[in-house]
Amino acid sequence: MGYDIERFVGYVNEGLLCSICRDVLEDPLQAPCEHAFCTACIHGWLVHHSNCPEDRQMIDVSLLRPLYRYMKNDLNRLQLHCKNREYGCEMVCSLESIDRHERECEYSQIPCSNAGCTVQVERRNLDGHLAVCEYRSRECPNGCGYTILSAEDTQHNCVAELRTELELLRSEMICRVEEAKHEMESRLDSQRRHMVQKESILQNEIEELKSQMSRMMSDVRSLMAAERQHRQELEQAELEKREL
Repeated sequence: MGYDIERFVGYVNEGLLCSICRDVLEDPLQAPCEHAFCTACIHGWLVHHSNCPEDRQMIDVSLLRPLYRYMKNDLNRLQLHCKNREYGCEMVCSLESIDRHERECEYSQIPCSNAGCTVQVERRNLDGHLAVCEYRSRECPNGCGYTILSAEDTQHNCVAELRTELELLRSEMICRVEEAKHEMESRLDSQRRHMVQKESILQNEIEELKSQMSRMMSDVRSLMAAERQHRQELEQAELEKREL
């Protein structure tokens, strides 16, 4: 939607009005047929139509272009009242600068910054409202460290609040200890399984070494027996040689 034409001071050229909403162009786009529209208006139109609402020529979003520079300059020079005129703002400025003014206007309606408060006040009255707002917060004057709302002043009990906080801390600590305990037990179980597995592997290796040693001893005994047999044969041969 465009800017309400009633806000403008003086005459507004017909060419600076949106062909759809008939208000002064806001964020304008122009079709090849040179008819101009507010961006929101023409996009909404093209959802259900494929032609210009003025002359019915075929158009689509890809054919839309920014407004001619001279038209854009004429548009920016238009003078209009602030939207907060009904609240007392008497500012009149160019369309080019109206957004900047309205973002900072002292008569703008803004929400209270206190959580839970739904009141909207003029920016210039915000500080006064915050001073009396029932949702304003402050630190407990008794030194317990709690932040309390003004509406809760009569219900605030430092001892009860601190006791509740202590119980919460105790519960949290118990939970953390239990979590650490479970984690340590899990790690110990994992290490125990690893050690059992390692012990089994070592035991198998020891048995294999024993088996290899047994075979080696058997081979040594066989070699020693063969050596004795060979020595006896040599001695017998030596005797036979002497007899000859």
